[in-house]
Amino acid sequence: MTGVSIIGIGNMGAEIARIAAKGGSAVQLIVTAEGKGVDLANELQATVGVTGTTLTGDVVVLAVPYPAVEGILDTYADQLAGKTIVDITNPVDFSTFDALVVPADSSAAAQIAGRVPGAKVVKAFNTTFAATLATGSVGEAATTTVLVAGDDAAAKQQVIDLVQAGGLRAEDAGTLKRARELESLGFLQLGLAVGEKVAWTGGFAVTR
Repeated sequence: MTGVSIIGIGNMGAEIARIAAKGGSAVQLIVTAEGKGVDLANELQATVGVTGTTLTGDVVVLAVPYPAVEGILDTYADQLAGKTIVDITNPVDFSTFDALVVPADSSAAAQIAGRVPGAKVVKAFNTTFAATLATGSVGEAATTTVLVAGDDAAAKQQVIDLVQAGGLRAEDAGTLKRARELESLGFLQLGLAVGEKVAWTGGFAVTR
């Protein structure tokens, strides 16, 4: 059984937790304060702990806004070696929604990989909205597909298997270099949704 520690239980974190639990993973929820996440933990038969609690999962999902990542990496620096880190962030300038805040030749995932060289960083879930994870479809047609990028083949397959076991589609999007394109796609999709050009229940879909 795969153990999955999910740091952050906002809309995205909660839905990823449900996908992991549906697929049979043992889920740990990491929250910012005592008392948070109790209902979700009960729903999923998951454990819950506050930030700083020892991570039990071999897969660690960073389900937080990009500005919060640095603090999380500082807190868990000595626990992340050997683990699969799933970066779901879109490093958008949320004050303007007009730019990414990472260097043009880099990505949030690459920045994270540079901070935790002993971990296996995988980019995933950043091109899906929470609503499309919950319903399993984008709009009224296409099955929700999670695009997955990473340099470690086993870690990438681990995430693909987790998504598929939870009932969604997953596609290998290539090496971690492709995280830059995935983040640009996520940035565009977020901008369209914020501008009410697409619904939060819609977005970009992958069809065959």
